[in-house]
Amino acid sequence: MTDHFWIARLLALPHPIKRTLAVAVDIALCVVTTWLALCLRLEEWVVIQKSHGWAMTIAVCLALPLFVRFGLYRAIFRYAGWNVMFGLAQSMGWYGLLYGIVFTAIGVSGVPRAVGMIQPLLLAMGVGLSRMAVRYWLGDSYRCVLTDQHLPRVLVYGAGDAGRQLASALNHTREQCLLGFLDDDRRLHHRTIDGLPIYPPDNLAELIPRLGVTDVLLAMPSVSRARRSAILNGLQNYPVHVRTLPGLADLVSGRVTLNDVREPDIEDLLGREPVIPNGILLNRNLRGKVVLVTGAGGSIGGELCRQIVQCAPERLLLVENSESALYQIHRELQSGFDAACAEGDRPMHPLPRRYPVAFVPLLASVQDKARMSEIMRVWRPHTVYHAAAYKHVPLVERNTVEGVRNNVWGTEVCAQAAAQNGVESFVFISTDKAVHPTSIMGASKRVAEMVLQSLAKLNPAMLATVEGGAADGQSPGVRTCFSMVRFGNVLGSSGSVVPLFREQIKKGGPITLTHAEITRYFMTIPEAAQLVIQAGAMATGGDVFVLDMGQPVRIYDLACRMVHLSGLSVKDAQHPDGDIEIEITGLRPGEKLYEELLIGDMPHPTQHPRIMKAHEECPSWTFLNDKLDALQRALTENNVPRIKAVLQQMVCGYRPTSDVVDWVHLAQGREAIQVDEEVLPDEEQMPRRIRP
Repeated sequence: MTDHFWIARLLALPHPIKRTLAVAVDIALCVVTTWLALCLRLEEWVVIQKSHGWAMTIAVCLALPLFVRFGLYRAIFRYAGWNVMFGLAQSMGWYGLLYGIVFTAIGVSGVPRAVGMIQPLLLAMGVGLSRMAVRYWLGDSYRCVLTDQHLPRVLVYGAGDAGRQLASALNHTREQCLLGFLDDDRRLHHRTIDGLPIYPPDNLAELIPRLGVTDVLLAMPSVSRARRSAILNGLQNYPVHVRTLPGLADLVSGRVTLNDVREPDIEDLLGREPVIPNGILLNRNLRGKVVLVTGAGGSIGGELCRQIVQCAPERLLLVENSESALYQIHRELQSGFDAACAEGDRPMHPLPRRYPVAFVPLLASVQDKARMSEIMRVWRPHTVYHAAAYKHVPLVERNTVEGVRNNVWGTEVCAQAAAQNGVESFVFISTDKAVHPTSIMGASKRVAEMVLQSLAKLNPAMLATVEGGAADGQSPGVRTCFSMVRFGNVLGSSGSVVPLFREQIKKGGPITLTHAEITRYFMTIPEAAQLVIQAGAMATGGDVFVLDMGQPVRIYDLACRMVHLSGLSVKDAQHPDGDIEIEITGLRPGEKLYEELLIGDMPHPTQHPRIMKAHEECPSWTFLNDKLDALQRALTENNVPRIKAVLQQMVCGYRPTSDVVDWVHLAQGREAIQVDEEVLPDEEQMPRRIRP
């Protein structure tokens, strides 16, 4: 720091002053080298005499004009190349010739003739070394100073093993400038690690302007998520960019690198601690079984596959409508499993006889009854996880027919195929948007729940004969256990706000938010997938499981925290000079301000602390089937107003928040169609449980 300060001060001097300093250095070199030449010749330390002064004076009078003539004072020696060095050699050549003529060939009384040969050699060495020193000290070093000034200036939060490894990685690169450590342990304060000081976190407000701190790297992988959240909450009050190392599970290699540093995850911000999964529940429907996952290429479906592989099934059927998504998830699972086998790793539980797991990628639409029946008839899966769905609320709202057809009939097709082909457990991935829905997506998911609840009420004989009778060779006495798992938003899924906000912050804003008061529940994808598997293992038939999502998060507050932890400030009416503006765009079609998880009240606890069981009424299969026929006719006609009206009659609490916005319907310019009373019975004629 001190060297950098003086280098910057020296280079900031006016050019005439810097030239004067160079002349003074050369004069000093002429004097010193003349004295050294005398000492070498006389073989003793001499005292300067009057006669010696002539040797020094003539050295100065010869050297300076020659240096001027050959441009030594015009050259910027911190950028000097071979041309400048050649000029220096020429000037010293002429100097040596002239100085040797005066003191060696002619001679001066009191000055040994050998001085005329020795002094030019010493002066050449002195001038050359001085120029090389300038090139290094004021050239290379100053370029490093300039580079450091543009690098992030970093403090590492945590002086433990991870912090020291991270500091070592920083010191071996030129990517960031490490200034020291922050640590909560008072015993470490005002001590050093490898010459770097350890500061109390409370001093950060004073350190930022004094040291120019721009970044704080949180290197405390072993602390609890609640403690990590508290630290991040404290750091968001300072204008620094905060990044963090992942947890211990991600650092098992024991070596921390800069590649491990990442932006804080939202789970770090929320402080939600994961619950250790119940191994018995995880294995009950998976270990050694044939398992089928629909929507295997999606966010939830893909994570379900990753979790299922860890439980060593006999075979995993990957059903996906998107070719690219199916290719990606199959390639990931197969390559990951092969790599684990090669390294001698094993899944988290002992493997069954059949090893390794067989992955079967299957292109199929869940709406294709023949295809789904064929798949289940051929492989006879024990467990089905139905994750295939259209879930983006605005997109489904503008593509009503396809959204309802995929979410409702896709579920019915898969459920009936499962019932007819001996599937023992069928788990449906639902959503909190199905509770008192305001969107087509939420209403369609609630209808899908009702389909499964109604099918679960049928006796085995009736269930096996629904839609064409039992499959060949299948006994109608086998009963499929249908269950549903309902939860809110998962972090990192397609369309999630967190990656969107990060991208917008990176671009300089604005952050787009639909409403200042909108709130959402959040859960990580791995935790959601584990809870889905465990909930399905507890099902007895027709169960609606609700995952404990913690406290809802105000999205505006989340956006502000992400801005602050990026070292920036929010631009608003109170802070017009802020960096990132939050732009309110208005609620999109079908979007709600807040989400709910329960239609009724008082969910019942289960053996898992984060899984609850809801008790909700649903219509009989006979009644529901009639309404599905009416809905099917409306879909066939692409009659969106009628579709919404039928859904309102079927789904308790469905209140559309927007007019018809379906793209096809609007492009056709169709007028709103009155609902046919023959299609929709009078409200008084409908059972109370599904009356709007």
